[in-house]
Amino acid sequence: MSEKKFASQADLQEKKTSFVKLSDNAYAYTAEGDPNSGVIIGDDSVMVIDTTATPVLARSLIRHIREVTDLPIKHVVLSHYHAVRVLGASAYFEEGAQHVIASRGTYELIVERGAQDMQSEIERFPRLFAGVESVPGLTWPTMVFEKELTIFMGKLEVRLMHIGMGHTKGDTIAWIPSQKICFSGDLVEYGAAAYTGDAQLEEWPATLEALRAMGAEKLVPGRGPALMNPDEVKAGIDYTRDFVTTLLRCAKEAVAAGKSLKDAMAHTRASMDPKFGHVFIYEHCLPFDVTRAVDEASGIKHPRIWTAERDKEMWHSLQD
Repeated sequence: MSEKKFASQADLQEKKTSFVKLSDNAYAYTAEGDPNSGVIIGDDSVMVIDTTATPVLARSLIRHIREVTDLPIKHVVLSHYHAVRVLGASAYFEEGAQHVIASRGTYELIVERGAQDMQSEIERFPRLFAGVESVPGLTWPTMVFEKELTIFMGKLEVRLMHIGMGHTKGDTIAWIPSQKICFSGDLVEYGAAAYTGDAQLEEWPATLEALRAMGAEKLVPGRGPALMNPDEVKAGIDYTRDFVTTLLRCAKEAVAAGKSLKDAMAHTRASMDPKFGHVFIYEHCLPFDVTRAVDEASGIKHPRIWTAERDKEMWHSLQD
């Protein structure tokens, strides 16, 4: 009998990237359900939000940036700590990067579990980590903020904000107040599954409502297309809220009924598959999502650390 592999390990087809102009100062770099990045161009410098998975992939984004500006890339922002978002950082230092910026919560997660996450994600996503030999190691922030950090890129004001927990305990958004443009990281997804393996599911909906109250007119989610008007932004927030609340509700029901993890998965699929079964990375995410949701419903507030070995044990326990 052949060994069942992670769904993501069969995902080997290259995705088409798009570099979408949001304003004279802001661009979205998206790739058909792969992790998105954001670019903010100020008067004197450039900011990149989420670096891509490797320096090799980062250079593809840098080529797009160089088509629209020759200003130095001074600021690299980590929306959270996951390897697919942060391990491309070293490429930007060749372009003038001076600061890697993260929230306190993100820094703490890198300290606690960055090395384990790096190993497990590299094994889960062979396509995204092509060229992984170019990664010099973990990406460490050079600047850490508690709740909010305002940066003026010339006259352009950019606010980096931790408005609450959700996808992780350290989620950071980038906000251009004068243009009502938001880069949400994985707090918001659209047309893709929300990975919740390290999530704070109970708090996530309130964080989404805090984001909604900001009144973004354009928003770049963690995965999926750029949301280009207020109706699309609302749809993205509603979609993410529906995903995470349905997931946690099903897990609470399964725990209350004393179901095994495998039975909890089946119970969750009954509600989730009809709504989300067709979206990007759903089959990859769901085992991790259900495992974390059952943990949280069982009273495990702080997510357990995923290691490459724990990934495999969980995966095999859920296979038929």
